[in-house]
Amino acid sequence: MRKTLLARSIALAAFGAALTVAPLAALAQAAPAAATAPSSAFEQDRKSILAMAGEYKVRFDFRETTPFVADYKPLDGKISGGHEVVRVIEDTGRVIRLQHLLVVDAGGKPMVIKHWRQDWTYEPTEVLTYVSTGKWVLKPISTAERKGAWSQTVWQTDDAPRYGGVGRWEYDNAVSRWTSAPTLRPLARRDAVRKPVYDHYVGVNRHALTPTGWVHEQDNAKIGLRDGKPVTFVHEWVVNTYSKFSDYDVAAADKYWAGSKGYWAAVRKAWDDATVKNKGIAVEEEAEAGSVTGPTLMGLAEDILKGEKTEAAAIAEARQVIAEEGKAP
Repeated sequence: MRKTLLARSIALAAFGAALTVAPLAALAQAAPAAATAPSSAFEQDRKSILAMAGEYKVRFDFRETTPFVADYKPLDGKISGGHEVVRVIEDTGRVIRLQHLLVVDAGGKPMVIKHWRQDWTYEPTEVLTYVSTGKWVLKPISTAERKGAWSQTVWQTDDAPRYGGVGRWEYDNAVSRWTSAPTLRPLARRDAVRKPVYDHYVGVNRHALTPTGWVHEQDNAKIGLRDGKPVTFVHEWVVNTYSKFSDYDVAAADKYWAGSKGYWAAVRKAWDDATVKNKGIAVEEEAEAGSVTGPTLMGLAEDILKGEKTEAAAIAEARQVIAEEGKAP
């Protein structure tokens, strides 16, 4: 299993993937439905979210731009890419969950890497929000803030939390786009492995549909402490482009998910239970995997697929890991 995990880590590094994973009952619980039928705007928003599912060639483009500390030199830009399958794994109407799966060529054979997950909730009453290193809390959303809005909660590869924000879909000038309010986020792997002077981001996320697929844009401020005070070291511009493309082994991704989805559903529930119990969650961050639970939880899924563990045994072990590592924030 160690060799498999090492291979996957190398593959993720090669593609420059920024590690990011039933989700929280509390988060999935949108505000009570109105007595009237959903508005056409609501249906249009749903259509935009669902349009992000499919098969893609992905281009990841990260560029530090303007420094705000005199002695900080922006890093060289980083461009990478890969193939990614995005599947709708749940749609209850007001809650939509999209699972991303990377498909990597490993010596002529496809290697599937469970990637990030994005959950969308209409008019959420609360959102799991990153507040400081290794800590997330359930943030209440006011009636005015959530009216007509959608939250997007992003999860790591092992379904540990990453970040959550609230925004609205807009359709001006013939573009369908969702823009979040400024959102705190932990460092992505691309930065965490370099042990930078900053320790988190404050970013604005945009998801917009394009003629060939969709694009995820980020405007990030990279923030850390200097002389005991938080400072912005540099801004970063990120454009992750998803272009429709299926000329790769898409079936490998679907096979992986078919064989492991029961396990991952139980993992999500275990995270949810711990978060609801603790009114948030604290999990130690780890540069290579995003969270310390990553290698074990990802490895257990591989054990199931290889027939080395039963699903029940893997789930029991995963629950124990989450119970031990997931603390109150």
